[in-house]
Amino acid sequence: MSEDIPQEKPVQTKKAKTKADKQAEHIERIKRTLIASLLGMLAGVLAYYFGGTPDASGIQAEGFLGFMFMLVFIVLQKHIFMLMRMDTSKLGGKDWFYQGFMTFAFWFMTWTILLTSIPR
Repeated sequence: MSEDIPQEKPVQTKKAKTKADKQAEHIERIKRTLIASLLGMLAGVLAYYFGGTPDASGIQAEGFLGFMFMLVFIVLQKHIFMLMRMDTSKLGGKDWFYQGFMTFAFWFMTWTILLTSIPR
């Protein structure tokens, strides 16, 4: 009653990445994050200066313009990546959401800091 059970083959993994490949991918991720962060800060500064003088409660007359700056810089990222010859074909929805969120977060922090700390 002994049955021969065929041996299962191990699952084939993707091509093993070399240390240089991993480092190159890491540098690309750092560049993308840096671009999103810098664009977010630039959008926050522009939102502050073009938003008008804040009233006593800290609200700017042209506050919606600041939000539009942030959206423009989120869209602008893809074009900057193409100019820098970065491969965007591998980026999925989660990656683009991360890029947009980083831009939003830095825009919001920069704009808020400027609104609360710099008197006009």
